[in-house]
Amino acid sequence: MLYLDHAASSPLRPEAWAAMEPFRHDVYGNPSGSHGVSRRAKNALEDSRDLAASLINAEPGEIVFTGGGSEADNLAIKGRALAGGRLGAIVTSPTEHDAVLGSAEHCRSFGSAVTFAKVTAEGLVDPAEVASHITGDTAVVSIMMGNNETGVRMPVEEVAAAVKDACPGVVLHTDAVQGYVSERVDVDVLGVDLLSLAAHKFGGPKGVGLLYVRSGTPLAPLVHGGGQELGRRSGTHNVMAIVGMAAAMAALEDERAAFRARVMGERDAFEATMAELIPDLVVTGAGAPRMVQTSHVRIPGVRNEMLLVRLDRAGLAASAASACQSGAATVSHVLEAMGMSPALARECLRFSFGWSTAEGEGVCAARLVAGEAGALR
Repeated sequence: MLYLDHAASSPLRPEAWAAMEPFRHDVYGNPSGSHGVSRRAKNALEDSRDLAASLINAEPGEIVFTGGGSEADNLAIKGRALAGGRLGAIVTSPTEHDAVLGSAEHCRSFGSAVTFAKVTAEGLVDPAEVASHITGDTAVVSIMMGNNETGVRMPVEEVAAAVKDACPGVVLHTDAVQGYVSERVDVDVLGVDLLSLAAHKFGGPKGVGLLYVRSGTPLAPLVHGGGQELGRRSGTHNVMAIVGMAAAMAALEDERAAFRARVMGERDAFEATMAELIPDLVVTGAGAPRMVQTSHVRIPGVRNEMLLVRLDRAGLAASAASACQSGAATVSHVLEAMGMSPALARECLRFSFGWSTAEGEGVCAARLVAGEAGALR
């Protein structure tokens, strides 16, 4: 199997497996308890918090462990909009992850004002335009670090500077779920107050993530109960998964430069070979900054769902760039916001590389895709 769907989920790294192994049998206590068995779990939890914080230049108390990236996004948007007992306004972009857009729409249904900054045909926002939408009621601005569909890298640092210039007190959130896979994440360099991560995108286990919350940022909890995570997210900790996430983060950080070089080489070789074999190939966002692990392409005249079936049978896993159903009149909200028609969107696919990608897989995959696309044409 040629696995080029790491943006959906990446295989569990051996470092994460090794870190999680003791928690299968030996470390089973509830970290909220007071006896020795619980203290072992508590120590592992807090060691993981310290490690995760250090890897993004945060303080341990600024890390809130969640059940994944979607929960982290929900807590960032809803929790910030609800902070202070009132529904604050939200500024975001139309190409955000559904977890951000869904959270914003939920807040809108209860009275929050939601404003969308336009994106270019390549999917980029204008930092000045984002800042122009800020009002005295704005509770949070949310602009993702890297698009989960196209791989386009948003100018988060420039957005942060423009937002803080316009209104120093406004809170900025970024969904860095895809960005952290290949980009160095430093919350101070990015200039953000809230940041979401999901472990399974970079070799950690599924069902665990975190939300960075800059010290002093008011945030209303969405889950009430035991008061875990300093009252910001109640519920018994999934210590095994949290330990695995921290181990995967550390492993990625240790090899980040080599990872970027290897994955970018495979991605570039994939696109170059595809362009040779399919001269009318269109690479989405080719003129914009992109994350090195993602290739979003359009093959004119080839329906993506038909090609994906053939690729799956041939042993290549990828995904459709468009979320539209066969025969539907709408397209993915990302592609729609970029001005793409339904007909063009149905010719798009996403190929995403990751830590387990081996040398030569890019060229091999390109030849396979081109052959199957040619058969359909």
